[in-house]
This record gives sequence, structure tokens and C-alpha cells, in this order.
Amino acid sequence: MSLPPPSLATTRRLVVKIGSALVVDPETAAPREAWISSVAADVAMLRARGVEVVLVSSGAIALARRSLGLVKRKLRLEEKQAAAAVGQIRLAGAWQTALSQHGLTAAQLLLTLEDSEDRRRYLNARATLGTLLDLGCVPVINENDTVATAEIRFGDNDRLAARVAEMIHADALVLLSDIDGLYTADPRRDPEAVHLPVIERMTDSIMAMGGEPPPGYSSGGMRTKLIAAKIATGAGCAMAIALGTRPHPLQALEEGARCSWFLPAPEGRTARKQWIAGSLAPLGVLRVDAGAARALRDGRSLLPAGVRAVEGEFGRGDPVAVRDEAGAELARGLSAYDAEAARAIAGRRSEEIETILGWRGRDELIHRDDLVLL
Repeated sequence: MSLPPPSLATTRRLVVKIGSALVVDPETAAPREAWISSVAADVAMLRARGVEVVLVSSGAIALARRSLGLVKRKLRLEEKQAAAAVGQIRLAGAWQTALSQHGLTAAQLLLTLEDSEDRRRYLNARATLGTLLDLGCVPVINENDTVATAEIRFGDNDRLAARVAEMIHADALVLLSDIDGLYTADPRRDPEAVHLPVIERMTDSIMAMGGEPPPGYSSGGMRTKLIAAKIATGAGCAMAIALGTRPHPLQALEEGARCSWFLPAPEGRTARKQWIAGSLAPLGVLRVDAGAARALRDGRSLLPAGVRAVEGEFGRGDPVAVRDEAGAELARGLSAYDAEAARAIAGRRSEEIETILGWRGRDELIHRDDLVLL
């Protein structure tokens, strides 16, 4: 029995990836303002019912190529970096203008692969994104092409979007494309190609359906979308490949437009928890009182107020054990503060953190997303 596809109606946190070909008019090399405005209207519709939305938008290099005289097909790395520096201002401005028309605040983040691989930079990026979403902003993310080298860059925003979805524990990732989903073969070349509305598992046969990247400005293609699907679904996030060339593409998707949904792996949400619980050696111990122990068992985060003692030396993002006053290990998690800061705020209320440390970090010593009960 096949499973029903996911739906935007049940999504609370959404990442939307938008490629250069959708954002930039190939004739004028200018932003496609009407289309961008329609996407902003869709985002406003989703935000009105409480959905948190993150946009991963390409287009910086494409917006600057012509004005810089970089019109040849293949650019050197330093030419791409220069074009990105010019075009990113135009790209961010286009999104800011469109979103502000609906009373929404756009925020720009530029990421490199290392930001998702280095633990502390990962935590910093995740904390920034979480705060922006809490403040009601719409983050607009692009790869930081101005500094990324060939060795460290994502290479396409499909994979970047999947990493972002993984980072913020998104419910769904939507890749807007020039095609309405995955087919058994390239439908432009094979009239017998069959559309696949739901893909339950990322198998070798599914991966084999990816083709070569298309020509032009885009660095993606179906192959990179399937790699993104593997990343996202492996983290417990559903993913859709949907047609983005029409106006209001997210509204169309919500109203049942044809697409391909990739179902989240059943073990996706627990894989990271298993990693925290079993694969990391704790570098310190947080001893908590009975009230904090009860809160943890109820699925809540660990607040500084419930911590009675801090043992060991550890950095922000390092694994620590959580023990009760009798010494029994209750949980393991990733600390939001280093040992020195944790000792300073232990037993204090979250609203006192800024006064004590001189800066304001997270309200929690360990967020529930980074904590596993034993």
C-alpha cells in the first residue's frame, strides 16, 4: 500500500529553493520582478497561518554577468566571485522589495560548505536562522560565492537548500524547477517517460534517473536534486520537486499541482539523536535538580535554572551528560555554552544570562532538539 504524499497544509517549517533561471530574465539579465512578487505573496499566505519559511535563492552571478561584460559561457572562479559580489546586492534587493510589500522583513545569509560541516559554525548558523524565524523574518540564503573556493563550495543551491533544511529541522523542502517532478527518463527526450508522484525511498534505481545538468546559468539538474533529496529525506524532511515557472508556484503546489514528493526516511528524525546518544563521548557533566529532571522527561529543554553543578571542560556544541543529584545519567546532549559560561549561569534564570555574561545567548543550556533521554 503506497503512502499518501506530504502536503504544505501540514508543514510548519518550510525551505524553498529557487534557481537562477526562475529569478533572472535571460533576455534582460534583470530580476523577474512580477514572478518574484508572486512568490512573495505565496510566502505571505504561508506566514499568515504560522508557517516559517526560508528561501534559498540563486541568481547573484546571473544578475551581474552582463553589466560586468562576463557574457561568455564559462567563467573563471575569480570572475564568478566578482559577479557574485555585484549581483548579490541586486538579488537581496529584489527579495527585500517583494517581501516588504506584504509587510515581511527579509534577512540575508550567505553560507559556505564549511558552515555546515564545522560544528561551531553550524551551531552559529542554526542559531541565527532560528532567531530570525522567531522574530518573524524571512531568511533569504545563497551560497557565499564571493569567498567560497572550488574545493569548499556547495556547487549548487539544491544541496545547499537540503543542508539548510537539515540544519533547521524543516518539515518540508520544495525545489522549484522547470519541470514538475521526477520522471523515469527525461520526458523531453523519451515520450514513454512516466511521472513519479511519490518516491518512498531513495534507492539506487531512483538515483540512476538523474541526468546531466542543463546548459546555461544553472549549475543544477535532476542529479543534484536527487542528491538533495537523499540529504533531506535522510534527515527526516519531506522534499518536493515542483514546477516553478508559473506565477504563485507555492499556492499551486498547495492546491494540488502535479509534483514529485520524496517521503522522509522513517529513521531520519532519530538518526541524529542516536548519534548524540551513542556516538559521542561526553566531555562534561551537568547535574540537575528534581524539577529539571521532570522537565526533561516531559520533553522540554534544559534551562540554566535547573542546573546545580557543571563538571569538566567543554566548548559550545560539545557533548555533555546530564545527571540527577544522585548521579544517575538522565540524558546526553550538545551544550549551547562552553563550560566557563555554563558555570556562570548555572542555577540562574534565563533572563539573567545577558547581565551575567555580558552577551545574550540561547535561553537553554541544552535545547530539546540537541538532547536525548537515556
